[in-house]
Amino acid sequence: MSSTETSKPSALFVCVHNAGRSQMAAGFLRELSGDAVEVRSAGSMPAQMINPTAVEAMLERGIDIRAEQPKVLTDEAVRASDVVITMGCGDACPWYPGKDYQDWELDDPAGQGIEAVRPIRDEIERRVRGLLGQLGVEPTA
Repeated sequence: MSSTETSKPSALFVCVHNAGRSQMAAGFLRELSGDAVEVRSAGSMPAQMINPTAVEAMLERGIDIRAEQPKVLTDEAVRASDVVITMGCGDACPWYPGKDYQDWELDDPAGQGIEAVRPIRDEIERRVRGLLGQLGVEPTA
């Protein structure tokens, strides 16, 4: 269902594994939008589980993404989203003409310690706050 049917703007975050960057972004958007935005995340080659260091970094901000499971990118998820944000997956993420695309080049938190993941998390939060402004949604926090 697109935002025209739900009256909520919608965003899809895509990275290769849907286990770190895209899950952190989705967690921030859910938290900061107060359910005013339909949030999706997916991966072109999803991992088996969420990156535990990304989980730890988000828990430091009071956002729990442990229940999230990496999901496969589908045409339906893209069609249902107003904006599609790719995160460093390059050619591994398909391009759908006519969609509002953004590419957020971010380091991959995979295999990195918490000290390296915190700046990635903080940059994702900054960009999500900017996205809220683009979507016309006031952050709840």
